[in-house]
Amino acid sequence: MRILISAALLIALGACQRQPSPKPESTETATSAPAPVTNIDSGLLQVQVALDRIGFTPGVLDGRMGLSTRNALEAFQDANGYPVTGEVDAATRGGLAQAGSVAATRVVTIQPDFARGPFVPVPREPADQAKMTELGYASLEEKLAERFHTTPDVLKQLNPGKAFAAGQQITVPDVADPQVDPAPPEGSPDWPATLSNLGVSSLQPRVDRVEVSKSKGVLRAYDAQGTLVAAFTATMGSEHDPLPLGKWKILVVDRNPKFHYNPDLFWDAGPGDKAATLPPGPNGPVGVVWLDLSKPHYGIHGTPAPETIGRAESHGCVRLTNWDVARLAQMVHPGTEVLFKE
Repeated sequence: MRILISAALLIALGACQRQPSPKPESTETATSAPAPVTNIDSGLLQVQVALDRIGFTPGVLDGRMGLSTRNALEAFQDANGYPVTGEVDAATRGGLAQAGSVAATRVVTIQPDFARGPFVPVPREPADQAKMTELGYASLEEKLAERFHTTPDVLKQLNPGKAFAAGQQITVPDVADPQVDPAPPEGSPDWPATLSNLGVSSLQPRVDRVEVSKSKGVLRAYDAQGTLVAAFTATMGSEHDPLPLGKWKILVVDRNPKFHYNPDLFWDAGPGDKAATLPPGPNGPVGVVWLDLSKPHYGIHGTPAPETIGRAESHGCVRLTNWDVARLAQMVHPGTEVLFKE
């Protein structure tokens, strides 16, 4: 995916005029056996898929060990009383097996509705983005990658020589099919379609407290009883815009938000940049969700570049993959406590 403007500092709240998305599109599971994983550790990919399915997500599913997978393993181990090693040890394998048997990959058929698009490349300049009606996917590969929580590069490795088009059978990470409530939240008529496109179910555990660790680069979510129920690797802060440590609250859950780009708030804005209102979409600067915080100009949001999570800096906000922030949006509510800590 692309890197557009870095993470947001200002978002319009309450006044967003959204247009309904097309009917939720889907892929259909084929009956053929999963194809072998190419140049990817299929055993580790299977562990990543299992973690993704139960909410301790490793970010991009790629069959490679890294910060996001270690964070997911540590959170799962902590939540279940296992030694916190960050490794795929025997206790962890046993716990994941008890949670449900899953494969590393499966074969699906790309359905015509899903492949229809439209697919339009997103320009780099905010002024040009503001002229678009939606900052949607630039290609079918991007859309498929988000649906199966990976990247176009991983999909190409899993499907060497194959073209991505309607009717094609392809191998994908075995992400669960989402169960989506067709009734949208008030003011967000296109949200069910967004959840379907991201492979995220509507029903998620309720969260009353969120903790963001600056040193570990992870967001952990807890229910009213203090039980750790989910964890996501996050990108947060920079030397220009450090993470504002302290206790805050979520004020607004804004789904598929428009973005008000104000160059005065960006240290890296171009000299000719002007204020602009950018349309919603997964390739917008804040992705598919903005969780507005009681700390002015700060929030938790998505990204058009999931491969940068845990690697690139932000403008002080907390950034997750689109599928992770969509999941979190189903968990939190106005009033959820947020702690930013070292």
